This record gives sequence, C-alpha cells and structure tokens, in this order.
Amino acid sequence: MADPVRLRPVEEDDLQILEDLTQDPEKAGTFARFGWFDPGRYRRRWAESGLIGDDGGTLMVVRGEERLGFVAWRRRQTTPAAHCWSMGIALLPEARGHGYGTEAHRLLARYLFAHTTVHRIEADTEVENIAEQRALEKAGFSREGVMRGIGWRDGAWRDGVTYSLLRTDPPV
Repeated sequence: MADPVRLRPVEEDDLQILEDLTQDPEKAGTFARFGWFDPGRYRRRWAESGLIGDDGGTLMVVRGEERLGFVAWRRRQTTPAAHCWSMGIALLPEARGHGYGTEAHRLLARYLFAHTTVHRIEADTEVENIAEQRALEKAGFSREGVMRGIGWRDGAWRDGVTYSLLRTDPPV
C-alpha cells in the first residue's frame, strides 16, 4: 500500500523547496511565477515562527519521506468581527497530476476547521489554471465566480476564480 499524503510543519531542510517553488521558473510553473522577490524571507520567517502563526502558516505536503510541495494559508478579514482563511498550494513539477493536490487541499481544510473557529476557507486561482480548479472541486470547494483582472503575472492582468468551503458544507 502506498504511503498517504500528509501535512507536517516545515523543517529547516525544507526551506530550499519553498524557495525553489517561488523563485525557480522551472519549478514554480506557469501559474505561480510572479517574478523575483526577497530570497531570504522564508528563512527569516522560519527562524522567527517556524512558518506558523495566528495570521497564517505554511505546512509541507509529504508522502512517506518524499517532499511534494507546500500548502499555505493566511487570514483575510471579511468584516470588523470576522475573518476567513485564504489558502494556496505549490507542488514540485514531479508531484503534479497525481491527485496529491486534491488530498493536500482536503487535509488543510480539515486541519483549519479542526483547530480554528473559522467558518469559511477560500482559494483563488487563474481562470486558465484548470488543473487547480479540478483539484479544488474534487476537494469539495464550490466555485463562486470570476474576478476580472484580479492578478498581475507575466506582464498582463489575469482573471481569477474564487472557490470556497464552509464549515457547514458536507465533510471533505
């Protein structure tokens, strides 16, 4: 039986993967390449907090000893009295297309609903990112709508799609 996909806290040896998936054009892929930025940000944040805090966090996606990528979430204030989580994922090229992203989305949603009082989890992706849309839908997220010109990538404004999962939705 194959090892299941699971999430775990980021370890120091994992930081290179986070840097690669956000800095290396070959590993980031078409929809996650947003240009160069501070290459030391993950190492500083890891040294300060282990990349987990009250306003969000990052966990590694693993299968056995194999590191597949990472998931992250951040707090998004929705009203003065409420917030939701906004989540994302980045998988290494060799881990894409095997269903690991769907399972990682499910696991992160379960984790956030189990350990926080939040009622809503959101995920956004570009309209052209069909693989991510399928993964979110398979993980139980509902498509809410298109946001025109919401993201800047590779010299152009891109339309995005918002997905959500509510605590009261069927279990994922």
